[in-house]
Amino acid sequence: MRLDPATRTWLEGLGFTVVHEPLWFEALTHGSTGDARDYDRLEFLGDRVLGLSIAEWLYGASKASAEGTLAQRLNALVSRQSCAEVARAIGAREHVRLGKQARDDGAADSDNVLGDIMEALLGAGFIENGFDATRDVVRSLWAEAVDGHAGRSKHPKSALQEWAAGNQRKPPHYEVVERSGPDHAMRFTVRVSVHKVGAVEATASSKRDAEAEAAKLFMETYG
Repeated sequence: MRLDPATRTWLEGLGFTVVHEPLWFEALTHGSTGDARDYDRLEFLGDRVLGLSIAEWLYGASKASAEGTLAQRLNALVSRQSCAEVARAIGAREHVRLGKQARDDGAADSDNVLGDIMEALLGAGFIENGFDATRDVVRSLWAEAVDGHAGRSKHPKSALQEWAAGNQRKPPHYEVVERSGPDHAMRFTVRVSVHKVGAVEATASSKRDAEAEAAKLFMETYG
């Protein structure tokens, strides 16, 4: 379980310190290889390392932002798509270990595989190098995304949907609980709820606007 010298050079160029090669070999190994150990456990750990790294970064850089706004940005920046984009940018697909069928099926360019690989590398980095060093790698690799527009202008309903998925919750449920006013000036009150989290209501002149306002209020309250 030794790394290819080119892979080791690549990892060190990203800012990781490689000592225990089998750990990094595992982080780059997809389950399709049939090896006894693959990246699943390291991906689980790396997901948490990434979340804390980005949350700390946003907290320090966005002192005037409300919690809901921070949560919206966090969810966008740690999403599977965001992780996959970073993995592509650093050339991770050249180093992923896949079984022949998975590679033939295009798994090397799959958002799911690349996103998991990126998180697994961060998990390995945490074990090998500690949190501070791995956070520095995150800040280097995610700098463009954090400086960009990821999560800044997402529609409230999309943001809430992503928040629910990212927190392993059921999808948000919307229902009109009241209609009032004359036909030319109707008012709609919508309740949005997430199972085992909570519910909020908002009122607007259209069902669509009421849903958006309810989603925004939910994120501000629970996000």
